[in-house]
Amino acid sequence: MSRTVTVVLVDAAGRPLGALPPFDVPDPWWQQVASIVDGVRHRHGVDVAVLRLLDADRPRPPGGHVRYLAQLTEASVAAAPVMPLEPVAVDLAPHPLRQPWAEPGGPARSVAWAVDELRRLGRPVSAVAQQRTWNLSAIWRLDTPPGAAWLKQLPPFAHHEPTVLTWLTTLPLPTSLASPVDQGVRVSVDLSGEANSLVNDAGVGPGVLAVGGEGRVLVEDVVGEDRYGAGEAELAGIAVVHHAVQVRAVGTVGRLVADGVPDLRGARLSGWIRRWLAGHDVSAAAELLDGLDERLRQVRDCGLPDTLVHGDLHPGNVRGDGTRRVVLDWADAFVGHPAFDILRLAEGLAAPAAARLTDAWADRWRADVPGCDPQRAVDLLRPVAPLRLAAAYAMFLAGIEPSEHPYHAADVPAALARAAAETRR
Repeated sequence: MSRTVTVVLVDAAGRPLGALPPFDVPDPWWQQVASIVDGVRHRHGVDVAVLRLLDADRPRPPGGHVRYLAQLTEASVAAAPVMPLEPVAVDLAPHPLRQPWAEPGGPARSVAWAVDELRRLGRPVSAVAQQRTWNLSAIWRLDTPPGAAWLKQLPPFAHHEPTVLTWLTTLPLPTSLASPVDQGVRVSVDLSGEANSLVNDAGVGPGVLAVGGEGRVLVEDVVGEDRYGAGEAELAGIAVVHHAVQVRAVGTVGRLVADGVPDLRGARLSGWIRRWLAGHDVSAAAELLDGLDERLRQVRDCGLPDTLVHGDLHPGNVRGDGTRRVVLDWADAFVGHPAFDILRLAEGLAAPAAARLTDAWADRWRADVPGCDPQRAVDLLRPVAPLRLAAAYAMFLAGIEPSEHPYHAADVPAALARAAAETRR
């Protein structure tokens, strides 16, 4: 599957110039824009910064014919050849939910900040390549002599990711840990030997180089490939390392919350879900919502501590080169129940493999928190996991301008349907 794209150009002041002829790009995912930038340069000899999605000929990604707004770079404005631009009608009115990187001049300001930060670190930038832009992030690759760095810019509802990344990169490595938690449980786990080695070898997040305003964070490159399609053995290894991270996080949840990481512990999760799903048709999950408070009370009684939750721990958010794996994209992180991450990691596995993964996870928690009941917690939270995702998608929709709603509009009812199906299981 591919995409057909039409690029509508504006100048540095945001004045419309016209639309370039449509062309095809090989990747179907609307937020991926590197191939669009390359296609414009190859066909027309100019450089652009893609600002945002304008519209598409289908209700949701991927594929189809998609229109984007893009700004000519200053160098291209000065030396632009004659291009085959067509007059085009496009709404360029301001919108209160538009992100800084989606405005003319926004990408240039963000890249300039990153270039200055890298120069301060003794890493002059030789090339910049825009990779992605959509409602959840904008991402650029910056090449420097020691290696690449990555600039990521986040919307307000994800501004806590740099906090999490910084915490991960300064993660203490004690030989043991014993931390009191809200439920009165004490966690005691040996973190010497193999567990410490696993965390150190794996890397729990990319190295943070700088944190700036408007949701900007600059991180080190992570060598390897995204681990989409990882097999059961690799997922098991990811789960082991992530467990060690979550055990360490138990004693720091108060600090993480104080620093802006969302607090979705216990009853707060119920209130957060209802808040964001208000106004959506939740009839499919009405039974689950009606009993949510009692279900979460039973989860609390299972005795597991609250900790740092990645929020979207699938293998595509893990990058590895065969010897080292690093967990990426902590923008959905929150403080809450650790079972949410193992449920996400097990998605897509055949039932026997998923059961083995969750059973091993439960064994680790039983060893670290004597008397807890992790398996019951997993069973109780199985329908709550897609319900939480539905609320997260609803939060995204509430925080983005209407032209970008197709990214997530179908996700809310789909997640609610999954929650209902798990409730009936």
